Amino acid sequence: MAKETGRKLVAQNKKARHDYHIEDTFEAGLVLTGTEVKSLRAGRASLVDGFGEIDRGEAWLLGVHIPEYTQGTWTNHETRRRRKLLLNRSEIDRIERRTTEKGLTIVPLSLYFKDGRAKVEIALARGKKTYDKRHAIAERTATREAERDLGRRLKGMH
Repeated sequence: MAKETGRKLVAQNKKARHDYHIEDTFEAGLVLTGTEVKSLRAGRASLVDGFGEIDRGEAWLLGVHIPEYTQGTWTNHETRRRRKLLLNRSEIDRIERRTTEKGLTIVPLSLYFKDGRAKVEIALARGKKTYDKRHAIAERTATREAERDLGRRLKGMH
Protein backbone atom coordinates (compact mmCIF):
# COMPACT_ATOMS: atom_id res chain seq x y z
CA MET A 1 0.00 0.00 0.00
CA ALA A 2 1.37 3.44 -0.94
CA LYS A 3 2.02 5.84 1.89
CA GLU A 4 -0.42 8.71 1.77
CA THR A 5 0.95 12.23 1.58
CA GLY A 6 -0.55 15.67 1.91
CA ARG A 7 -3.35 16.86 4.15
CA LYS A 8 -6.81 15.27 4.36
CA LEU A 9 -9.28 17.36 6.38
CA VAL A 10 -11.62 15.39 8.65
CA ALA A 11 -13.40 18.08 10.68
CA GLN A 12 -13.31 21.84 11.06
CA ASN A 13 -14.57 24.11 13.84
CA LYS A 14 -16.03 27.03 11.87
CA LYS A 15 -17.77 28.43 14.93
CA ALA A 16 -14.42 28.92 16.71
CA ARG A 17 -13.34 31.71 14.37
CA HIS A 18 -16.71 33.41 14.94
CA ASP A 19 -16.71 33.07 18.75
CA TYR A 20 -13.03 33.77 19.44
CA HIS A 21 -10.16 36.11 18.56
CA ILE A 22 -7.44 33.67 17.44
CA GLU A 23 -4.06 34.77 18.82
CA ASP A 24 -1.72 31.86 18.08
CA THR A 25 -2.02 28.43 16.43
CA PHE A 26 -0.18 25.14 16.98
CA GLU A 27 -0.18 21.77 15.24
CA ALA A 28 -0.37 18.85 17.65
CA GLY A 29 -0.35 15.10 17.21
CA LEU A 30 -3.04 13.00 18.90
CA VAL A 31 -2.81 9.79 20.90
CA LEU A 32 -5.67 7.67 19.51
CA THR A 33 -6.91 4.09 19.68
CA GLY A 34 -7.36 1.97 16.55
CA THR A 35 -11.15 2.37 16.33
CA GLU A 36 -10.80 6.16 16.67
CA VAL A 37 -8.42 6.27 13.71
CA LYS A 38 -10.77 4.12 11.61
CA SER A 39 -13.71 6.36 12.53
CA LEU A 40 -11.68 9.46 11.55
CA ARG A 41 -10.62 7.86 8.26
CA ALA A 42 -14.35 7.47 7.52
CA GLY A 43 -14.50 11.26 7.92
CA ARG A 44 -16.52 11.38 11.11
CA ALA A 45 -15.77 13.79 13.99
CA SER A 46 -17.11 16.95 15.64
CA LEU A 47 -14.98 19.68 17.21
CA VAL A 48 -17.90 21.91 18.27
CA ASP A 49 -17.69 21.46 22.07
CA GLY A 50 -13.96 20.75 22.11
CA PHE A 51 -11.39 22.55 24.22
CA GLY A 52 -7.89 21.94 25.48
CA GLU A 53 -6.21 22.04 28.87
CA ILE A 54 -2.74 21.68 30.34
CA ASP A 55 -2.75 19.27 33.27
CA ARG A 56 0.46 18.41 35.17
CA GLY A 57 2.70 19.34 32.26
CA GLU A 58 0.70 17.45 29.61
CA ALA A 59 -1.67 18.84 26.98
CA TRP A 60 -5.14 17.27 26.67
CA LEU A 61 -8.03 17.64 24.24
CA LEU A 62 -11.49 17.31 25.78
CA GLY A 63 -15.05 17.39 24.48
CA VAL A 64 -14.17 16.35 20.92
CA HIS A 65 -16.68 13.83 19.61
CA ILE A 66 -15.35 10.94 17.53
CA PRO A 67 -18.29 8.54 16.97
CA GLU A 68 -17.86 4.82 17.57
CA TYR A 69 -16.49 2.84 14.64
CA THR A 70 -19.43 1.01 13.06
CA GLN A 71 -17.56 -2.26 12.51
CA GLY A 72 -15.96 -2.05 15.97
CA THR A 73 -16.48 -4.78 18.56
CA TRP A 74 -16.15 -4.63 22.35
CA THR A 75 -12.81 -2.87 21.77
CA ASN A 76 -14.63 0.27 20.57
CA HIS A 77 -13.66 3.61 22.13
CA GLU A 78 -15.55 6.08 24.29
CA THR A 79 -16.87 8.87 22.04
CA ARG A 80 -15.89 11.91 24.16
CA ARG A 81 -12.85 10.70 26.10
CA ARG A 82 -9.79 12.80 27.04
CA ARG A 83 -7.18 12.57 24.30
CA LYS A 84 -3.53 13.42 24.85
CA LEU A 85 -1.98 16.05 22.58
CA LEU A 86 1.59 15.59 21.40
CA LEU A 87 3.49 18.87 21.55
CA ASN A 88 7.08 19.93 22.29
CA ARG A 89 7.90 20.79 25.90
CA SER A 90 8.57 24.42 24.92
CA GLU A 91 5.16 24.67 23.21
CA ILE A 92 3.36 23.17 26.23
CA ASP A 93 5.15 25.59 28.57
CA ARG A 94 4.31 28.56 26.35
CA ILE A 95 0.65 27.57 26.09
CA GLU A 96 0.41 26.97 29.85
CA ARG A 97 2.00 30.35 30.62
CA ARG A 98 -0.34 32.24 28.30
CA THR A 99 -3.53 30.47 29.42
CA THR A 100 -2.85 31.16 33.12
CA GLU A 101 -1.62 34.76 32.73
CA LYS A 102 -3.81 36.24 30.05
CA GLY A 103 -7.05 34.24 30.36
CA LEU A 104 -6.79 32.61 26.95
CA THR A 105 -8.42 29.26 26.15
CA ILE A 106 -7.27 26.39 23.95
CA VAL A 107 -9.68 25.74 21.09
CA PRO A 108 -9.40 23.06 18.36
CA LEU A 109 -9.72 24.58 14.87
CA SER A 110 -9.38 21.54 12.61
CA LEU A 111 -8.70 17.82 12.68
CA TYR A 112 -6.87 16.25 9.74
CA PHE A 113 -4.47 13.60 8.56
CA LYS A 114 -1.00 14.81 7.55
CA ASP A 115 1.16 12.18 5.88
CA GLY A 116 -1.02 9.45 7.40
CA ARG A 117 -0.89 10.77 10.98
CA ALA A 118 -3.84 12.33 12.82
CA LYS A 119 -3.18 15.97 13.70
CA VAL A 120 -5.22 18.70 15.33
CA GLU A 121 -4.72 22.42 14.84
CA ILE A 122 -5.27 24.15 18.17
CA ALA A 123 -5.41 27.86 18.85
CA LEU A 124 -4.87 30.12 21.81
CA ALA A 125 -8.02 32.22 21.67
CA ARG A 126 -9.83 34.94 23.57
CA GLY A 127 -13.63 34.90 23.67
CA LYS A 128 -15.40 37.59 21.66
CA LYS A 129 -18.09 39.74 23.19
CA THR A 130 -21.51 39.83 21.52
CA TYR A 131 -20.92 43.29 20.05
CA ASP A 132 -17.64 42.06 18.50
CA LYS A 133 -19.55 39.27 16.76
CA ARG A 134 -22.15 41.71 15.45
CA HIS A 135 -19.39 44.03 14.23
CA ALA A 136 -17.65 41.15 12.41
CA ILE A 137 -20.93 40.14 10.72
CA ALA A 138 -21.62 43.76 9.68
CA GLU A 139 -18.10 44.08 8.25
CA ARG A 140 -18.46 40.85 6.28
CA THR A 141 -21.82 41.94 4.88
CA ALA A 142 -20.43 45.37 3.86
CA THR A 143 -17.45 43.88 2.00
CA ARG A 144 -19.68 41.31 0.29
CA GLU A 145 -22.05 44.06 -0.92
CA ALA A 146 -19.14 46.22 -2.10
CA GLU A 147 -17.72 43.30 -4.11
CA ARG A 148 -21.16 42.58 -5.57
CA ASP A 149 -21.58 46.23 -6.67
CA LEU A 150 -18.10 46.23 -8.18
CA GLY A 151 -18.92 43.01 -10.04
CA ARG A 152 -22.13 44.55 -11.44
CA ARG A 153 -20.27 47.67 -12.59
CA LEU A 154 -17.57 45.62 -14.29
CA LYS A 155 -20.22 43.48 -16.00
CA GLY A 156 -22.02 46.61 -17.27
CA MET A 157 -18.82 47.88 -18.92
CA HIS A 158 -18.46 44.89 -21.27
